[in-house]
Amino acid sequence: MHGTTEEGAAMDAEADHLHHLLLDLVRTAEFALMDGLLPGRELSMSQLLALHELDHRPGLSQRELAAGLGLEKSSVSRMVADLEANGLVERHRDPDNRRLYRLAITAEGRRLHRRAAEVLHERYQRWAAAMTPGEREGLAAGLPALLRVMHADRHDHG
Repeated sequence: MHGTTEEGAAMDAEADHLHHLLLDLVRTAEFALMDGLLPGRELSMSQLLALHELDHRPGLSQRELAAGLGLEKSSVSRMVADLEANGLVERHRDPDNRRLYRLAITAEGRRLHRRAAEVLHERYQRWAAAMTPGEREGLAAGLPALLRVMHADRHDHG
């Protein structure tokens, strides 16, 4: 509850401004991140995130990968099949539970993930260098705060 009507109106205006900024960020982000990332390779943001997870957390099941990515199991199943067909991921039966498959990133998948991470890091450095120190400081403080409240809201209402 806002203390005054004026404070409430200011908060509504700030929320509306943030809403528009976040929509623009979402629209721009995938193109800015993925465009020309790996010439000659078609890779979606979800696939890149899956390779990242599997490079850092080997042996995940499809269910665990889906939970880690916040995606539906059926979507991850199709994505893993595509990654497997492209030689980036392998599926192996879990010896302790034959109903489960464990996922492993292949050497090619690891190479692709590492190359993408290098290119993205170069982009992040270029973007950060184009910002003022105050802008970088504000972003470094504001983004973690926004992520914290978004995660809490998702947990509370998801």
